[in-house]
Amino acid sequence: MDQRAPDATTEAPLVHPLLVSGIVATAGFMENLDLTAIVTALPMMAETFRTTPVALSLGLTSYILALAVMLPASGWIADRFGPKKVFICAIAVFTIASMLCGFTQSLSQFVGARALQGMSGALMSPIGRLVILRTTDKKDLVRALNFVTVPMLLAPMLGPPVGGFIATYADWRWIFFLNLPIGLIGIWLVRRFIPAISSEPSKPFDVVGFCLNGAGLAGLLFGLELMGHSASLRWVGAAVTVSGALMGWMAIRHYRRHQHPLVDVSALKIHTFAVATLQAGVLFRLAMAAPIFVLPLFLQIGLENTAFVAGLLILGHTGGDLVVKAITTPLLKKVGFRNMLVISAGLFAVLIGSLALLDRQTPIWLVLTLLFWTGVVRSLQLTAVTVLQYVDVPRPQMTGASTYASINQHVTRAVGIALAALLLNLMTLWRGGAENVLELSDFRVAFVVAGFLAFASMIGYLALPRDAGAHVSAGR
Repeated sequence: MDQRAPDATTEAPLVHPLLVSGIVATAGFMENLDLTAIVTALPMMAETFRTTPVALSLGLTSYILALAVMLPASGWIADRFGPKKVFICAIAVFTIASMLCGFTQSLSQFVGARALQGMSGALMSPIGRLVILRTTDKKDLVRALNFVTVPMLLAPMLGPPVGGFIATYADWRWIFFLNLPIGLIGIWLVRRFIPAISSEPSKPFDVVGFCLNGAGLAGLLFGLELMGHSASLRWVGAAVTVSGALMGWMAIRHYRRHQHPLVDVSALKIHTFAVATLQAGVLFRLAMAAPIFVLPLFLQIGLENTAFVAGLLILGHTGGDLVVKAITTPLLKKVGFRNMLVISAGLFAVLIGSLALLDRQTPIWLVLTLLFWTGVVRSLQLTAVTVLQYVDVPRPQMTGASTYASINQHVTRAVGIALAALLLNLMTLWRGGAENVLELSDFRVAFVVAGFLAFASMIGYLALPRDAGAHVSAGR
């Protein structure tokens, strides 16, 4: 995917950078609020669909799967049809898909609508960023790109309590209906204020790579879902999972050999990028992804809180993430990448594993404190690993590295959610209970496993040289 473009001054008339960023941020806020709001509403949604909360993990993974499949093609699509047109269509489809999610009457309908949301979401974020790059003067780029990250910070904080409030005091369907006015306003703003941006495809579309990538991701995640939700199809799910992993390996092999690959994976030869993205980084993201699904269920089913209270507790978790942002950069300069990654991974392992010690008599202030500090160390880890990925990547490889890292992040999140659902179901069978009927002990095992994954990532980070990324962390 090549998103390099001619200078904005020759391609489109410049508009105020914060106006463009604000319009793009509207779409980003809608997408991220929706993604984080539904996690606290899963038990109520399960009652509506006459299924179990664990089964609704498919509604989360279907979104992420569709997003990961379409993401590599977003740059080519924008070049072929024009960023403004594609951006408008992506917002429109996401808005329509949100309305469909609100009207669904079954789990299968919900999964289909969520997949449609994911496909459009894969176009909104990268193409929105591309719109900023092609309509903003270079001297204003830093300010514009910083401004557009605001919804990325606010939406994960507001999503859980908003979703919990709606699910507790109204109907969970309003979580999706809220996107309708936001989407319509976003479409009007894009049509009114963003100039037309024309571009031609710079390379042929890699059909084989796209098909291998899609088949591999679909097989991997669908196989894990089969293993997690159907005892009679567990061996079929295992075979599908292995087949998906094989197709994924074939996709990477194809990317390495193709003249114009859909995704440039050459950055995997760089040690710091490989460790941060594919080796230790994957283990930590799995440890972090599982609680995305497990934590809201644990707080509601395990600790017997309302959806609104659970949302407020998760707000404390994401609040810790945001509060520590102010000291992350100076702290990173002081201790360096390797120490930051090792220490934060170890602390996260202890903190996430300690959630297994909580019960219904634990004071709520202690639960909130533990979640807050878990968010703090998670933020330290993610900041360090995100920057380390690119410190040694040459500029010509930056686009491919960014695309691959983004796909890896989304796929790891989906795999973590699917594995968490599988683990919860296996625990119910192990203790001889009814399948998908969760008890407090089931969640405890999930948190312990997440702690082990984080601890394994800490060991992986020890393979980094002590001066890894020193030219960046030292501020030079």
